[in-house]
Amino acid sequence: MFNYHRRKTITVKIGNTPLGSDYPIRVQSMTNTSTNDIAASVEQCLRIAQAGAHYVRLTTQGVREAENLGLIRTELRKRGCMVPLVADIHFNPRAAMMAAQVTDKVRINPGNFVDPARQFKSLSYTDEEYQAELQRIHDKLVPFIDLCRKHGTAVRLGVNHGSLSDRIMSRYGNTAPGMVESVMEYLRVFVEQNFMDVVISMKASNVVVMVEAVRRLVDAMDREDMHFPLHLGVTEAGFGEDGRIKSAVGIGALMSQGLGDTIRVSLSEDPELEIPVANKLVEYIASRESHPSIVGHYCHDYDPLQPKRHMGRNIAGMVGGKKPIVIASCKPGDVTGSRRPDFYYSPTGALNNDDKFIVQASAYNCESNTTPLFTLENWDNSIEAPLKWLEVPASTPVEKLCFLKNHNNVALIIKPDNVNVSGCQQALIHALVDAGIDCPVVMRNTYNDTDTEWLQVKAGADLGAVLLNGMGDGVWLEAPACDNQDQVVGYSFAILQAARLRTTKTEFISCPSCGRTMFDLQTTVHRVQQATSHLTHLKIGVMGCVVNGPGEMADADYGYVGAAVGKISLYKGKQCIEKNIPEADAIPRLIALIKENGDWIEP
Repeated sequence: MFNYHRRKTITVKIGNTPLGSDYPIRVQSMTNTSTNDIAASVEQCLRIAQAGAHYVRLTTQGVREAENLGLIRTELRKRGCMVPLVADIHFNPRAAMMAAQVTDKVRINPGNFVDPARQFKSLSYTDEEYQAELQRIHDKLVPFIDLCRKHGTAVRLGVNHGSLSDRIMSRYGNTAPGMVESVMEYLRVFVEQNFMDVVISMKASNVVVMVEAVRRLVDAMDREDMHFPLHLGVTEAGFGEDGRIKSAVGIGALMSQGLGDTIRVSLSEDPELEIPVANKLVEYIASRESHPSIVGHYCHDYDPLQPKRHMGRNIAGMVGGKKPIVIASCKPGDVTGSRRPDFYYSPTGALNNDDKFIVQASAYNCESNTTPLFTLENWDNSIEAPLKWLEVPASTPVEKLCFLKNHNNVALIIKPDNVNVSGCQQALIHALVDAGIDCPVVMRNTYNDTDTEWLQVKAGADLGAVLLNGMGDGVWLEAPACDNQDQVVGYSFAILQAARLRTTKTEFISCPSCGRTMFDLQTTVHRVQQATSHLTHLKIGVMGCVVNGPGEMADADYGYVGAAVGKISLYKGKQCIEKNIPEADAIPRLIALIKENGDWIEP
């Protein structure tokens, strides 16, 4: 986890663009046009390809849409666009069989290709009955595999956290291990049939679940000597900075450990806007190839598949313990929102009496609301303070820090000194744990980008990797070239929220839109956000259709789901409360539902 190396995979042939570890990481997106509208689909495919996508996926609800996909591909080839097309199939094996004959790759969902649509019912099977279900999967898959082999069509086995079958959930729960078993059942059939042009994705709107599922899948494949490429993505990531940061945290954490061969950044925006974000993420992670070697090992009892969070001791109620902190290098007046940093860095002294400050040790005044910052070179035992900070480079030998065992009021700040930012910081934290040094640890990362999207991608990937691996008691994100420091503070909180460590605003789970979407997703998401963004204790799903909607937003408190054209269904958790509401009435009814359940707070 400390040194970056791509995971070695087999090569999968997808049209004229092969996939796997011998090739660059590919990026892709998905159209949001109806596949029945051939002209609109062709034009959007062209825009996505021109933006830099290596693959384009299209919604394929039925046989007619599958046939149209072949026509779309023919028209694209006439116009000189050779981008491979992927059919996205749910619930309909007949559509998959047709698509296999006319496209470059077919995505099927193990949760609904053979098993019926999930109803969140608890089922019970004897071992013999369960084995019969596996045989049914086998018998249904073999003709599909044969057809794909005949036409040179690749397959993506795309597992979604929200669309596991009732059969899998009854035995494994709606869990990462359940996601792994769902896909392994299918993979074993493909391997038995010696069909290896297979790509796998494990997606969830919950970043923690998605990362755990991918790691567990790789472990399961390794144990069965399988080495299929991975498609990475955080589904229903949302829009704007939240969608970009959430994707960077989840995808970046996995890419940082060498996983992932193709990625999609799923945004509730025009699909071509996903490509620049994905390309930045790929470029940034790839830049650490051949970085200076980082020496280190996992600390004792560390589980890389499901890391438990290591928390430093709580110091004076200011740092350490359950809540990770945020430090900002700006003035209190620069922050206008309700999410305020726990500390401001003001080298020469406090700027007011209402906030806490970190100052250089030479400026420390024990009578003010300041805490002193030291380096190893100017460490001074004689200065007394309830909380002291020690800043060190990540490559500092842990032996030089053992004196901290005798100080219960010191928090450590780690500055990266390797292009592999998250790797070098984690190596030192693991060494601290093994050495018995339990002071809180804050990552201080500085980026000189003026492009906010670059900043979101880099900070999300670096800080997210450390946090999702169970380490770190706070983040100190610096962007001196950014004109809006309030924005930078917001990014810090967004990273912590994506890692499910500190919730400071309403979390919106919104799909990226596709040909199944029943309403204007971007407009609707903004309207729902305007009505409910003050409900910082809630997670609200805005989903375009019922294919994955109820499942993917099962983690949400409330859901707004497209039921038909102009019709909305409202959910409380997994339960549908109101069906087929006219779209014009849906947001007032959503507010009423939240009020009825006692979760409404006046703005």
